[in-house]
Amino acid sequence: MQKNQITENIFYIGADDKDIDLFESQYKVPNGISYNSYLIKDEKTVVMDTIDTRKTEEWLQNLESALEGKNPDYLVISHLEPDHAYNIEFLAKKYPEMKLIGNDKTFAFLPQFFEISDLENRKIVVKEGDEICLGKHTLQFFMAPMVHWPEVMVTYEKSEKILFSADGFGKFGTLDTNENWEDEARRYYINICGKYGVQVHMLLKKLEALEVKIICPLHGPILKENLEYYIGKYDTWSSYEPEENGVLICYASIHGNTADAAQKLAEMLQEKGAEKVTIFDLARDDFHEAIANAFRYDKMVLASATYDAKLFPPMEYFLRQLAEKNYQNRTVGLIENGTWAPLAGKCMKDILATMKNINLCENVVTIRSKLNENSRAKMIELAEEILSK
Repeated sequence: MQKNQITENIFYIGADDKDIDLFESQYKVPNGISYNSYLIKDEKTVVMDTIDTRKTEEWLQNLESALEGKNPDYLVISHLEPDHAYNIEFLAKKYPEMKLIGNDKTFAFLPQFFEISDLENRKIVVKEGDEICLGKHTLQFFMAPMVHWPEVMVTYEKSEKILFSADGFGKFGTLDTNENWEDEARRYYINICGKYGVQVHMLLKKLEALEVKIICPLHGPILKENLEYYIGKYDTWSSYEPEENGVLICYASIHGNTADAAQKLAEMLQEKGAEKVTIFDLARDDFHEAIANAFRYDKMVLASATYDAKLFPPMEYFLRQLAEKNYQNRTVGLIENGTWAPLAGKCMKDILATMKNINLCENVVTIRSKLNENSRAKMIELAEEILSK
């Protein structure tokens, strides 16, 4: 079997991007990212998505090598975001006989990105459950709206039981990156798709009726073994349930006193037997990793300085993003700091009140500038309450 051969007739033709610094101009990707594209060779030949402009040349070389002189009959468009769709117009011009497969929303959005001649005669519009026979292979299409754009769909190849899952089951990192799948898959899912847990859960329900042996996502490794594990993670994430018991401490400190309180609380929790304690400086650490860990654990403590009679901006932004991602079903403790008017606690409560099923700890620790005997005693009470939940 060739290096990029998934099965006898299905090939990987994507590319790794090791030079990118920020995915979608916001997510840090120290290990880069992969843009995945696939080719199915049968009586009819199908390209499964294109890739980002950053790697067009490499992708085209992979495509032409896999085609071995043939022309593609179809291009399946799973998702129109430019990291997957940038080369649609280029491919359509290069192969004028090639048909484009998408759904109604795909072709509503397509002209906003590309000018494709004779599109009305070249497009094939598919609906939920529609099938296209390629010969030995049959493609079946399932709509996945808002996972994470309205036009997203996934494709199931029936003969080899392969799911082309669009952005689902993707992760940050290139294909040759040696790292734990779940950490970067969680950071990818929570930050990019986390708002749409209901829609992801609906897609998972559709997949229950399918026998899936291989998952081919648009980012990250092709999944061939222990698929129950990956699907189980998505079931947990999309249900907004914690993955494990633990306490995430996130702090936003101006001069270091709030940071000191957060560190002291972490020590208290560990001394009292906390199973897992993770701490993040919201002004300096990877913000999106903090978001992912907020969903990972069942408990969180927020420690913030007061700033302009409101929250210190890193904490404000963090909480607004948690609300945007539908953070819910967690226990949360609060530490506020302020020299003359500590209002951070009230501000944090106001934002948390917009979220579902947040169990706020009764013990709110108020620090006047820096920890003293009284505030340390309150921190002990908060630690005990957190661990009793």
